[in-house]
Amino acid sequence: MLVVTHLRAFQALELSLRTGSLKGAADLLGITPAAVGQRIKGLEDFLGHDLIVRGRSGLRPTPVLAKALDPLKRAFLELNNAAEALDFQRTNEIQIAADSDWVDLWLRPRLAQYHKQQPHTLFCINGEGDVPLRLGRSDVEVHFREPRESENSVVLFHDYIVPISSPDNVERIGHLEKHASLEGFPLLHLDFYKNDPEVPGWPEWIEKHGHERSAPQRGIRFQRIAPGVEAVVSHAGLMMCGLALILDRFRTKDVVLPFPVQSG
Repeated sequence: MLVVTHLRAFQALELSLRTGSLKGAADLLGITPAAVGQRIKGLEDFLGHDLIVRGRSGLRPTPVLAKALDPLKRAFLELNNAAEALDFQRTNEIQIAADSDWVDLWLRPRLAQYHKQQPHTLFCINGEGDVPLRLGRSDVEVHFREPRESENSVVLFHDYIVPISSPDNVERIGHLEKHASLEGFPLLHLDFYKNDPEVPGWPEWIEKHGHERSAPQRGIRFQRIAPGVEAVVSHAGLMMCGLALILDRFRTKDVVLPFPVQSG
């Protein structure tokens, strides 16, 4: 029972020597270096001996610990082998299958902050990431569509589709009469929304808001949102796009609204 009672202290001790520092052990354990030091100090107080000393190359064992160091390393190696055999890591994995635009534009920019709070959570996103893809159903699936009644699903957010532009292109059309400001100007189209009858394309938006534009259905077409947004940022034209996934581009002012947002 004494070994089990001090198991966390043995773990902190072994990791500190393996990494050469309390900070190295703390990063692996997800705690502070001070907490690692407290665990080791508790074990030293119990045994009545110093167990580590700080040298030029990092932490090293005292003569008392040196005799027990090899068995200690083997013990944790065997524990790791047992954990792998029992698939302990699976409890820290999240397997996600999701729309690529949602992953690239919404999820990935938030992962760094999430990892600061949950450093031991590992992700596999659309088959790539910290851990390999596992067979079977994903833990989370994210789709761009209305939820079905038969699904156990949660709505993350609704979107609002409006024209977007680069700041330079807003200046180019700003001096023109409103009704003619789009005539002859490049329009970009997203096929991402084509299966949603409630999402307006350029022809519907132009007619509704009183603009004039010959052949509004013409222009470059994009299957995905991300490359379409990059084309807008590169001044290739204006595009109808949802706001939910590109709010960061508004904060950096790469993308702006060329027309006032109108409800309805």
